[in-house]
Formats: sequence, structure tokens, C-alpha cells
Amino acid sequence: MKSPLATRLAEILFSFTIGFFGVLHFMHVDEMSGMIPDYMPGDGKGWIYITGWGLIAAALAIIINKLKTPACYLLAVMLLIFVFTLHLQPALDGNPGSLLKDTALAMAAIIIGNKPSFKIKN
Repeated sequence: MKSPLATRLAEILFSFTIGFFGVLHFMHVDEMSGMIPDYMPGDGKGWIYITGWGLIAAALAIIINKLKTPACYLLAVMLLIFVFTLHLQPALDGNPGSLLKDTALAMAAIIIGNKPSFKIKN
């Protein structure tokens, strides 16, 4: 038997995780800005702030259950961009941890985005 409540709880826990990663972007902007590749335009700190806000916005969309599908799809795109621009080379060098984490989170975002919104019936 499917449990919509369990699914909704999983969505909320996922959004807390994504939101926490967003907050970490703001707390560690100096360290994270050093991870931005040289070929990216602009200052690395700007990219960290933009992605931090994107993570927090996606988390909020999931929690309040508004615009959840587009937010999850955009989150998945952002995470896959991270995979191919930031994590691919370290993975090829023998450290696949971040690539695997962000790939799994992107796939979870797609699954959550494909689920209909949970509604309480009267």
C-alpha cells in the first residue's frame, strides 16, 4: 500500500537536506569560491551565493508545496551542472564522492518533481 504521508515526509526531509546545503554555501563562501573553475566568468563568490539561493529556493518550494515540479527540475539541472563542471575531474582522478552525491540528489529531485502534490482530503 502506498503511503502519501510517508512520501511527503521524505520530500520534506530531502528539502531540509537541500536547504542545509544552501545555508552551507553562505557559511563557507570563501572556501567554496576556491572550487569554482577558472573558466567560469565572474567572481567565484557570486556563483556560491547564486547556487546557495537556488538550493534554498528549491527547498522552500518543496516544503510549501508550491511550484514543486519546476523547482525540482531546476534543482536537478543545477546539480547535474555541478556534476559535469565541478565533480567530473575529481571523479576521474579517483575521488567520485561528490559526483555520486550530486547525481543521486539530482535523480531524487526529479522523482520528487514527478510526484503529485500531497493534499489532505476532508
